[in-house]
Amino acid sequence: MPAPASIRASLPFADSFPRTPFQVGTGAHALDCRPGRPDDDSAAHVMGILNVTPDSFSDGGEYVTVETAVSRAAEMLSEGASIIDVGGESTRPGADPVGPAEERDRVVPVVDAITEAFPDALVSIDTYKPEVARAALRAGAHIVNDVTGLRRGPDMALVAAEHDAPLVLMHSAGAPGDLTRPRDYDDVTAAVREALAQAVDTAREAGVPRVIVDPGFGFGKSDAENLRLLNTVDALLALECPILVGVSRKSTIGRTLGTPEAPVPVDERLYGSLGATAAAVLRGAALVRAHDVAPTVDMLTVLGAALQRS
Repeated sequence: MPAPASIRASLPFADSFPRTPFQVGTGAHALDCRPGRPDDDSAAHVMGILNVTPDSFSDGGEYVTVETAVSRAAEMLSEGASIIDVGGESTRPGADPVGPAEERDRVVPVVDAITEAFPDALVSIDTYKPEVARAALRAGAHIVNDVTGLRRGPDMALVAAEHDAPLVLMHSAGAPGDLTRPRDYDDVTAAVREALAQAVDTAREAGVPRVIVDPGFGFGKSDAENLRLLNTVDALLALECPILVGVSRKSTIGRTLGTPEAPVPVDERLYGSLGATAAAVLRGAALVRAHDVAPTVDMLTVLGAALQRS
């Protein structure tokens, strides 16, 4: 069998991929997040979604106790998740806003319990509130995932820098609670790349050691723009940051499989999610955010094996 590094060389646009190592975490938590993952057989790392909310669009209310959340984290880790992403506020349209104290009360006990039960697991905190991120990092989280991409100010970057934590910057527009309404873009890929470049500069100026970018699939884009972003993920490689893509069960998947008037239900979007994920990885995504961890890991393992034989 060829060396795993051949996965990376076989990906489209391989010549534009960063050649310098990019690790998330250190020691037992270290992940090589270059496209193609030259240290592993799989084509990308999986970030398992753990919503400890009563109202998330897909799994709201399922993991609202510490016990059920830790059980779900254990399941995802056993299925091959590299990161557990803990979120305490839904970003679905119409979701009720959550204050910092309530969100902190939801996520901190879960982060603390997961990191105690699984000390080798990487945990990220999905929040745009600096005070929640700081509390979660103190409880043991390793990564901050900001869906506003620092648009609410540089304080989140300062928190990440203070804790030497990698920071995920997602492209979005509008205020929390209104992040998914489509906006007007002349060129969605160029607009996303420009906005993320500015956010990356802000994070680096604040001293953030490692930055990950996310094009924000489903956040403020039309279905056509979401699909175009999937096909142009490689344009973000110029930012020299690992790319995270979250397409799992999104509305665009449902409308593409069905119609705008009658999208397929959330629980019937697995295969569409896997197809979109594969497209993003083939364009350079090194991390993928998923609800359905086991099928996603299986798909990426086969994709990596096929690319090794290219």
